[in-house]
Amino acid sequence: MENNLNHAYCPAIEMIALLGGRWKVIILHVLSKGVRRFGEINVRIPAISRKVLTEQLRELETDGLISRKEYKELPPRVEYALTEYGESLCPLLAYISAWNNEKV
Repeated sequence: MENNLNHAYCPAIEMIALLGGRWKVIILHVLSKGVRRFGEINVRIPAISRKVLTEQLRELETDGLISRKEYKELPPRVEYALTEYGESLCPLLAYISAWNNEKV
């Protein structure tokens, strides 16, 4: 029997590359509740360091899942929000959460 699976392409690998890491899904969950400033995100995820949060936010922005809006004020204000692409993950995150809550 011939195996026709192309092991070089796997959607799961792409998803892990996009959402991999300890904090990205948590950050997306926080932003799914609305626009947040850096400090608000940090308060909602107290275990993450500011350095790691900054790195993860940059990666999520580079991947097109979140947007960053900088206001030219004193003190400077920056807000993060899900993009349309990031919002498309919300049903998946809700499904995963529901699945997790079904544990016996």
